[in-house]
Amino acid sequence: MTTSVFGDDLKLRLRSQAESSAGSGSFKRLTRDETWAAKETAVIVCDVWDAHHCLNAVRRLEEFAPRMNDVLKEARKRGATIIHSPSDCMAAYEDHAARKRAVAVPAAKVKPKDVEHWCSRIPSEEKAVYPIDQSDGGEDDDPAEHAEWAAKLKAMGRNPGMPWQSQSKLIEIDADRDFISDRGDEVWNVLESRGIKNVILVGVHLNMCVLGRPFGLRQMVRNGKNVALIRDMTDCMYNPKRWPLVDHFTGNDLVIRHVERFVCPTITSDQILGGEPFRSKFDKRAVTEAVSHSALLTMRQPCGDWSPISIPSAWAETNAGFGSFGGPVWYRCTIRLPKSWVDSSGVRLSLTSRDGAVRGWFNGEALIAEPGGPAGRTVLRIPEKAIYLDDTNILVLNGGGAEQAIGLQQAPIVISGKNQLELKGRWQCRVVGDEKSSSNIPLPAKFGGSTDMLFEPRQ
Repeated sequence: MTTSVFGDDLKLRLRSQAESSAGSGSFKRLTRDETWAAKETAVIVCDVWDAHHCLNAVRRLEEFAPRMNDVLKEARKRGATIIHSPSDCMAAYEDHAARKRAVAVPAAKVKPKDVEHWCSRIPSEEKAVYPIDQSDGGEDDDPAEHAEWAAKLKAMGRNPGMPWQSQSKLIEIDADRDFISDRGDEVWNVLESRGIKNVILVGVHLNMCVLGRPFGLRQMVRNGKNVALIRDMTDCMYNPKRWPLVDHFTGNDLVIRHVERFVCPTITSDQILGGEPFRSKFDKRAVTEAVSHSALLTMRQPCGDWSPISIPSAWAETNAGFGSFGGPVWYRCTIRLPKSWVDSSGVRLSLTSRDGAVRGWFNGEALIAEPGGPAGRTVLRIPEKAIYLDDTNILVLNGGGAEQAIGLQQAPIVISGKNQLELKGRWQCRVVGDEKSSSNIPLPAKFGGSTDMLFEPRQ
């Protein structure tokens, strides 16, 4: 192995943010210097695919991918472990030595709970206000360009919605040393077998896969690794036409802030390569800091967009900033249902009878009213085919309004056998919408749902 001119250790300046005082909503930026032994460090390359359904996402990734490759080469030269994790692409690497190497690693003596699954939130995020609306999937393409790109992908024989087939060719894989896996348990086995204490994440997209994948930031943090994100080697799926109505790169910075405050610290590529941090040629901002946390807490979306709301809540609170409105209100939240929590009796939603006129959908499937419920309660059955177990689901309710004084007067309760989950806390609401655009999100809830409206049973 060739010795790096920097030496084998990684001398890092970790940036994080801490609340000035509890509940203030005001944060101060902190930095600390640490030295990580390269042989105890892994770099995970998350979903750096060879194609994507969003053309602008492809452009941004291909711009910084060469520098990412240089980061990986330097980290590898110093002795770090490189794990390539292009999700859904393992078929392309069935005969690759790096894939076989990952599969051959013995199972770790201790496997963390749910390490095979997507992680939508860790405890430190529970009180955080999620900074962007990504429920439209985050595409920011020009419509005409997007249509042309989709047609090109189709002509290539690819699914325009999921066109990735392998990792980008801009990222080199060392067949003699690297590992390839998109499975959380396999990645964990690699880390444990090699004595890895420190994990660095690079790749896309930060607000979805980098945070949530089984090998992503949240899983690594909650399972006890020292974790850092290289913040100039990532990108978000964010559409500036959605809340908080800022440009794409400011939206990206807002998610990085969320990570620094509630998940893990960040570093920049120059700390490994030298030189200057990467900055995109597409980023035309003169100032790269915008939208404070306290502003997000009070920022109300236009009435046609989704806005944070507490359930239960008075109509006056729901209607804040919307003006006079007398129609039904849309509410939504996300729910993670562990397989162990759901029994053969199925899953039902219980509401007060006063809220009984509420219609509901679960992952886009209409809820079914059941007669003979408990006194004072209305019970809606969730179709079994609509439920994703051990995964995140979207629940949408529609009803209430100014004429009824309140939308949801009590928090609904999810019931399965003897198990109950009260959906009391932060939801999202909108007062303008239609069934087609409001009853679901156009992608799995784990990608589009925000962490601040997630409910899950305590286990």
